[in-house]
Amino acid sequence: MVKKRWNELSERSRRLIVAATVGEVLLKAAALIDLKRRPAAEIRGSKRAWGATVAFVNSLGAVPIAYFLFGRRKPADD
Repeated sequence: MVKKRWNELSERSRRLIVAATVGEVLLKAAALIDLKRRPAAEIRGSKRAWGATVAFVNSLGAVPIAYFLFGRRKPADD
């Protein structure tokens, strides 16, 4: 595998990298905000574990999406 410097990448490749990075940051921010606001009873597992995993694992969006799909419980009916 040949490593290229940023300025050696095509314009398309640079745009894709920037778009993927922005997408990852937005997904992580949305997941962390939701995690902060949601009561612990509505989270499957530990809020601390989800927060650390979402914040620190570079996953191309997979961890925040997993949180939204599997980490949240439906609110209890009052």
